[in-house]
Amino acid sequence: MGMLTTHKISADLYDDCFSLIAIHSNLEDHAITYAINSGCGLYLKRMKKDLHLDENKSFSVFDWDDEINDVYWTLISNKCEVEEETPSVGLFGNNISRRTDHLVKERKEVDYFLKVDTADEAVFSQKIKAINKISKVITAYPLDTQNLKSKRNLIF
Repeated sequence: MGMLTTHKISADLYDDCFSLIAIHSNLEDHAITYAINSGCGLYLKRMKKDLHLDENKSFSVFDWDDEINDVYWTLISNKCEVEEETPSVGLFGNNISRRTDHLVKERKEVDYFLKVDTADEAVFSQKIKAINKISKVITAYPLDTQNLKSKRNLIF
């Protein structure tokens, strides 16, 4: 009698369906988006909802579905300001301090991720070159998603 095998579809199957460009720039999210749209011929727009990891952490997301070339582009901020209230002694109530949190904690040096779903290699490397030509971009480079512990945060 033959053995019955069942196939489990693993979530890991979908992990490798996107490429990632790491972008270092101190531009605000709307300014980097405008610069990428102008310099790379993309049409990224702010999504109606930001990416919320929890009630305190919110990351801006811009996307564009290029239906002609069948490529889905998503620009995600890797940083967000988090306000923390700490009780203080005395008359002045609580202290509010601000700190920066990161979407991909092991890559704190990266300011933005440009996630690219199903682009061919030539388009991908051409966009990296174009992003590097933007004057306020320090550097942009492909990021290997295989070894990224927090890549789950980029799947939404």
